Amino acid sequence: MGNVPSAVKHCLSYQQLLREHLWIGDSVAGALDLAQMADHAEVMKGIRQHPGVRYPVLTPNLQGFHRAVAAGATEISVFGAASESFSKNNINCSIEESMEKFEEVVKSARLMNIPARGYVSCALGCPYEGSIPPQKVTEVCKRLYGMGCYEISLGDTIGVGTPGSMRRLLACVLKEVPQGALAVHCHDTYGQALANILTALQMGINVVDSAVSGLGGCPYAKGASGNVATEDLIYMLNGLGLNTGVDLHKVMEAGDFICKAVNKTTNSKVAQASFNA
Repeated sequence: MGNVPSAVKHCLSYQQLLREHLWIGDSVAGALDLAQMADHAEVMKGIRQHPGVRYPVLTPNLQGFHRAVAAGATEISVFGAASESFSKNNINCSIEESMEKFEEVVKSARLMNIPARGYVSCALGCPYEGSIPPQKVTEVCKRLYGMGCYEISLGDTIGVGTPGSMRRLLACVLKEVPQGALAVHCHDTYGQALANILTALQMGINVVDSAVSGLGGCPYAKGASGNVATEDLIYMLNGLGLNTGVDLHKVMEAGDFICKAVNKTTNSKVAQASFNA
């Protein structure tokens, strides 16, 4: 949520979504070494943490990790890529160099009993290299899991994946990483996010990343839209009879709040249909 005032971040992430304890899940406070997230400490220290809710912070290196811990983080995330070109553009180092940095971060986190989550960008395609072989993604996932990340989120950063490519990817990754240690993170650039998520669910994946109102994107992937809208995801899961414990109406209220705050139109089809009804 770069370029969003800290006060707005507080309200969206915690007052809106956690009001009446109707939202239990992950919340990312910021990528610590990116200029747009320079206020991460202010955000972390300004929130009132709720029992049962995780507050992971993206930490690209050891310096970022220590800053996160000092700000009160109790869970951290490292974010790598399956594409060399994307890795160099996104975090300014090669895949191998990023793994070495992540080893330091995850090791330090383990010594402090702080859980670490891993992200793999460009799991289904790269803006520079095009298609990424599933085996390459699997190698990165295996490294992250081996160093101690309790969960690996497979990111379709530019939203080019389809149910077919998602199925091929998971079939490969699941040979090396346990089903319970995987999650999916699907951007909706080509309108395939929900279909891809359904495919992942059918293959046993039960953790899905999403974004209120589908906001976001990627500064290094031209044209990439945000992550799948939380509202749309919850609507689909409700229709499948899966109990998420999330109040869809409260999420739509939060989405309406943030969209008005940043003067953007929601990307959620469910919210659009509901508010225009």
